[in-house]
Amino acid sequence: MEHLRFEDMQLSKEIYQAVLDMGFEEATPIQSQAIPLVKAGKDIIGQSQTGTGKTAAFGIPCLERIDPDDRRLQALILCPTRELAIQVSEEFRKLLKYKDNIRVVPIYGGQPIDRQILALKKGAQVVIGTPGRVMDHMRRRTLKMETVQMMILDEADEMLDMGFREDIETILVKIPEDHQTLLFSATLSPEILDITRRFQRDPEYVKIVRKELTVPNIEQYYFDVKEKTKLEALTRIIDVYMPNLAMVFCNTKKRVDDLVELLQGRGYFAEGLHGDLKQAQRDKVMQKFRNGTIEILVATDVAARGIDVDDIDIVFNYDVPQDEEYYVHRIGRTGRAGRSGKAFTFCVGKEIYKLRDIMRYTKTKIIQQKLPTLSDVEEMKTNIFLEKIKETIQEGHLVKYINLVERLMEDDYAAMDIAAALLKHNLADVRTDDMDIMDDINFNGTEMYGGEGEKMVRLFISAGKKNKIRAKDIVGAIANEAGVPGKALGAIDLFDDYTFVDVPKEYVKDVLYGMKNCKIKNKRVHIEIAKKEKGKKR
Repeated sequence: MEHLRFEDMQLSKEIYQAVLDMGFEEATPIQSQAIPLVKAGKDIIGQSQTGTGKTAAFGIPCLERIDPDDRRLQALILCPTRELAIQVSEEFRKLLKYKDNIRVVPIYGGQPIDRQILALKKGAQVVIGTPGRVMDHMRRRTLKMETVQMMILDEADEMLDMGFREDIETILVKIPEDHQTLLFSATLSPEILDITRRFQRDPEYVKIVRKELTVPNIEQYYFDVKEKTKLEALTRIIDVYMPNLAMVFCNTKKRVDDLVELLQGRGYFAEGLHGDLKQAQRDKVMQKFRNGTIEILVATDVAARGIDVDDIDIVFNYDVPQDEEYYVHRIGRTGRAGRSGKAFTFCVGKEIYKLRDIMRYTKTKIIQQKLPTLSDVEEMKTNIFLEKIKETIQEGHLVKYINLVERLMEDDYAAMDIAAALLKHNLADVRTDDMDIMDDINFNGTEMYGGEGEKMVRLFISAGKKNKIRAKDIVGAIANEAGVPGKALGAIDLFDDYTFVDVPKEYVKDVLYGMKNCKIKNKRVHIEIAKKEKGKKR
């Protein structure tokens, strides 16, 4: 079935804008089929796996049908676990970003019931809960079912496997006869079919068949990053691997535009591709990408459909895709025509759960990798430059330049010094002067702490409590400027005018280099290896 665009679904402007903000430019198959049917008032049986976008498939039409002026309960969603109830509730809140007159309350075991009772008394048009806790509130009359117009059973097979059939039937019996029932399940057992026969009216059957897709020639990695460090992570990896052509996928059109502007500002040849571009603009961008005028194409999933370029070296998932199939389609842009390719995904916080779903779906391992450090980037650039020098020597035609070197040697300069000076001058963009300083660090006289496997070096920072600096400010600065994960740092001792921080030996050069000329809380700080007497362990 053709994927529908959300702009063609006649959604309210508030829900539509929230959907765009969430990154849904186009509906997934379950959303394309289910949303029009639910909006038309039909009962449905939706058979689909986790990760197909089914929460939005029932969430969008559910919220569109809620009367914001009626504070009574209008929709009840049953989930098998508290984790799923929380997840569905969070998705509903995102959909309600521009609607502040609809209240959604999650209720589940493990949370104080008094708090839930108070929330329900304030009025809730939508309740998302586990069967046991919903039954509890029904007995207390803190949840009144007489006004429910829509009933949704999410992951019905899981609920039955957990022994909730009797609870589900008790709840369904208490709901007014004139209501809409939606049931979603990965499998349709005889028990589930019995429930559909008893409690649904002429349900429409919506089934999403997931294709088995594999990606054998593509090395897949992910990086655990913070949202604000994504750009730095992207540029570092590009600088290390130096791809001829790379694709970067984002979930929204705005994200594409913003990222292109940032990349261009850093000197990268990048262009964007998304649904708002006219066909002539799209063709122009694609022609530039094919002929190598631009090296980085930033795109949304919809805009990238149909792109056929064989020699893309790396695909970046700047945002984890909303749907698992999108992931496969994205990374399939590389590794074509028998070539190998690489796919890198930036994962922020809880997105690791989405990534695990993707791994299960693709039956492949996505390996976590450490971000390249500043030293890695510089070493790679230096190696590339040295390789170019070797090629130039092999090509010959150096007589003119040999004569210039001989003129300098006549002034008593050694050939080795001349070569070193020329390298230093030509590697200015790699900042070899700073690298020289880093290379001069001698750890032999440096006091270290920790076990044999993790030696720590104490660093001195010229700012402290008087500058209103806290430990988390130090951690944030080191993470942002040097790319060192906060959890790798050791003790942080704050004093009035200065701070000591313990850093693993392997990160010291990165921290000293990255924090050079750095500001913390608008104060420019100096950082160095602590003197023994100054930084003595306390």
